[in-house]
Amino acid sequence: MIRTIASVRALEILDSRGNPTLRVQVALASGITASASVPSGASTGENEAVEVRDGDGKRYGGKGVLKAVASVNDVIAPRLLSLDPTRQVEIDRLLIDLDGTPNKANLGANAILGVSMAVARSAAAAVGLPLFAYLGGPAARRLPMPMMNVLNGGKHADNSIDFQEFMIVPLGAARFAEALRYGAETFQALKSLLEKKGYATAVGDEGGIAPNLASNDEACELLVKAIAAAGYAPGEDIAIALDPAASTFHAGGLYHLDKSGQGRKTSAEMTELYQGWIDKFPIVSLEDGLAETDWAGFRDQTARLGNRIQIVGDDLYVTNTAFIRRGITERSTNAVLIKLNQIGTVTETIAAVELCREAGWGFVVSHRSGETEDPFIADFAVAMGGGQIKTGSLCRSERIAKYNRLLEIEHELGPAAIFADPFKSRHRAAA
Repeated sequence: MIRTIASVRALEILDSRGNPTLRVQVALASGITASASVPSGASTGENEAVEVRDGDGKRYGGKGVLKAVASVNDVIAPRLLSLDPTRQVEIDRLLIDLDGTPNKANLGANAILGVSMAVARSAAAAVGLPLFAYLGGPAARRLPMPMMNVLNGGKHADNSIDFQEFMIVPLGAARFAEALRYGAETFQALKSLLEKKGYATAVGDEGGIAPNLASNDEACELLVKAIAAAGYAPGEDIAIALDPAASTFHAGGLYHLDKSGQGRKTSAEMTELYQGWIDKFPIVSLEDGLAETDWAGFRDQTARLGNRIQIVGDDLYVTNTAFIRRGITERSTNAVLIKLNQIGTVTETIAAVELCREAGWGFVVSHRSGETEDPFIADFAVAMGGGQIKTGSLCRSERIAKYNRLLEIEHELGPAAIFADPFKSRHRAAA
């Protein structure tokens, strides 16, 4: 058959932080070729699938990925020859079995994911469909609401903000293209506002501005002012979403807000802090507001705040169905962040999404802080139809590549495209 895999090759490339990662190319007997590049996170959950790096201090400070490249070229590639790339589930199962560990620590989740994504792309090309339509079928018509990370802190920036991401959500826009414009205009307004205040406007890992502010609260205050300065109504046209990434400042059972000098807080005090912010600012989503080990705290937080906002688990679940099932049983959150490289294959990621759907939970397809120009997650977000995506700020080409791909998809779908506020029912419930 001409629709079979003829070769699989990996190459060491650089991500947006200048660290090595993999690009995998799959070639079919028909002459079709497709490639995929693998991202990498900075604040990673302790239960994530394992990236394999070389540990050779003479190359890239030990961060090289030649071992993972060799895993693809020498171990995986021979086993995939002559297989049908449309058999994604079988191929992903083969990759998992070849690795033989529960967390992909042998071959590396980076090696396995690169192959899994490239196989999916090659299969889509082989059957003549765009990736979103191949993975999602004819129902894949919903463009995701973007959560745009315009202020960076935590591990994503060397500044005085404890919390990692302060995002704007253009929920009042009628189309994705308009949502992107709302966000871009607000980002420019925020930059001008910061310049007038004498703050630095350099950007962090995800393209958000990373100034030294007086407090974490000031970040939300600035976002509200920037939204209004851009000509939009806070809470109606554009809302706020937060990702504190609380595991990064949790130690000894307390949350250490050391960067901002706001002291140490218990789990309950953190939820009280967020509740105060929700009363004051137009916040619609809170991700990783507590540490990945604080299951009891998450249950309490969701019980107290979950009828008002979306409570998202990221490090808590690491896109793993076992942890998501626990969360559903315990009502730990009401939404899940979905990252392909946390679990390591396209099939397992889709399984995590399906579990969210069954529970009636929201889910947010997400990038990583160390990204590439590969827009795979843009197609994946449309394919899954969850209506939410995180892919960074309104600058840096590795972020913009995803937004531009979504513009292409919306144009391709034409009048069939759907774009809607995923938080509307919760707004009504809160009211």
